[in-house]
Amino acid sequence: MNLLSLSDPLGPLIARRIQELTGSSASLEPFAQAQGDPGLLGPHSVAWRVHAHFTAMMVGGLSSLLVQSLHPRALAAVWDHSDFQQQLKPRLGRTAYFVACTTYGPTELALAAIDRVNRIHAQIKGHDRQGLPYVANEPDLIRWVHLAEVQAFLIAYQHLSPSPLRPSACDQYMAEMSRIGHRLGAQDLPTTCAGVDDALEAYQPELAWDDRSREIWRVVQAYPVEPLDRPFMQWVLGAALDLLPPWARTLADLGPRVPWQVQARRRALQALNWPIQRHLDQHGIAAISRRRFEA
Repeated sequence: MNLLSLSDPLGPLIARRIQELTGSSASLEPFAQAQGDPGLLGPHSVAWRVHAHFTAMMVGGLSSLLVQSLHPRALAAVWDHSDFQQQLKPRLGRTAYFVACTTYGPTELALAAIDRVNRIHAQIKGHDRQGLPYVANEPDLIRWVHLAEVQAFLIAYQHLSPSPLRPSACDQYMAEMSRIGHRLGAQDLPTTCAGVDDALEAYQPELAWDDRSREIWRVVQAYPVEPLDRPFMQWVLGAALDLLPPWARTLADLGPRVPWQVQARRRALQALNWPIQRHLDQHGIAAISRRRFEA
C-alpha cells in the first residue's frame, strides 16, 4: 500500500506533500502485515496518539534536533559521520520511519528497526573537539538524544493538538517511550515529564553553543522544500524555535518569545494541519496499523 495510490481526490496531493516534506518514500505495506500484532506499544498507548499528529511531529522533530546539537559529543558523532548539510531531509526521513516502526509497526518490524540502529551506532566512534572519545551507542549519549526527542514531541503535541493530554497521560507517554529508549541502550530513563525535564537540565554543564551547533541550526532553518511547501515550513520552523526549552533559548541567545507571534504560528499550523490530519486519520500509518491490530 502506497500513499500515492489512495483513491480520495485529495489523497495523492496530500501524500506527495507529506513525502516531499519528510523526505520519506518508504512503503506502508509492512504496517499492514502480521494481523493482530499490537507491536511494542499497542493501539491503546499514548504514543500512538501523539505520534499520529503529523505537524506536531514535524515541529517536535526539528526542535529536538536543535536541542540535541547543543551536546558537543553527540554533535561530533553527527558532524564526523554524516553529510548533514546535503542530507538533512533524508536523515530526518529515516528518523521518522524509525519512530513509525517502533510506535506502529508489528513486533518483528519494530525490533528489526531497533537492531539496525544499534548496529549502526556501534560503528560510529571518534573524538570530539576537546579530545574526548565518543561512541554513538554510549548509554549517556543515547539517553541525551532520547530525552531531547521525547520532550520535544510531547511539547509540540500539547501545543498544537486540539485535545492536549492530561498530566497523567503525559507521564504515561514518557513511561512508554522509555521502553524504546532502553532497547536502544539508554539507561536510567525517567518515566515522568518532571523527571525528563530534570534530567535534561542536568546536562547543561556539558552543553555548548559554538560554531558547529550554529551551523546545525542554520541548516535546519534552511530546510529544503518546494515553493508550494515554503509557507507551511516557515510556520513549522518558527514553532520549532518557539517550543525550545527556556534554557536552550538562553544558551543560543534567542531572547524571549513574543507571545502574539507564538500564538499566530500555533493557529496557522492548526489550520494547515486539519486537512492533512483528516487524510492521515483514514489512510496514514496509524490508521493502517490499527486495522492490522483489529483484523
